[in-house]
Amino acid sequence: MKRITCSVLFFCFVFSTHLFAQEPPFYNDIQLFKKSDSINPPMHHAILFIGSSSFTKWKDVQEYFPGYPIINRGFGGSSLPDLIRYADEIIYPYHPKEIVIYCGENDFTAEEKDMPQIVYDRFKTLFAMIRQHLGDIPVVYISIKPSPSRRKYWPGMVEANNLIKKYISNQKHANFVDVYKLMLNDNQQTKPEIFLSDSLHMNAKGYAIWQKAIQPLLVK
Repeated sequence: MKRITCSVLFFCFVFSTHLFAQEPPFYNDIQLFKKSDSINPPMHHAILFIGSSSFTKWKDVQEYFPGYPIINRGFGGSSLPDLIRYADEIIYPYHPKEIVIYCGENDFTAEEKDMPQIVYDRFKTLFAMIRQHLGDIPVVYISIKPSPSRRKYWPGMVEANNLIKKYISNQKHANFVDVYKLMLNDNQQTKPEIFLSDSLHMNAKGYAIWQKAIQPLLVK
């Protein structure tokens, strides 16, 4: 009996130790950013792009905005709580002169109740953190896009976009870019030619739409 009890206690110890040893989501992505920065430190006072895979896959983003120094810190699959969690690692250290955000789309896959309000509240938290640490630097929020593979979330995404747009309209040095409407055709359906085969991520034609909408708001 004593031997069984010891075995159970040992198992519980190992299991609990394993749980505590687990890294938070996207820990490895953040470590790669930090390693890259240590090898090739990015310039301060650049334009910082933060968000999810729509930025991660925009690997040639600098070519779309010649003359605008850009740091891309998008990590695929991330949601707004992840940007909040890692702000100390991927936002503040760069001392950016402007921040461009694309995040919130992945939040909807959690399918929680009242998701538009949750996304809106999360954005406000992130925005407040940026203001607290970096002052009134320009912030550009790109609306959640109408990905064909996530059509069932569109009504909630539109609602979240509208809430964030209204909030930003009352903030100084902040802009909302409505790419949602730009990515629809005359029938209010997504333009199929701007998406990859996964119906989630964009090709060069999609990024060209974003470039045209974003560039007028970038700081030289």
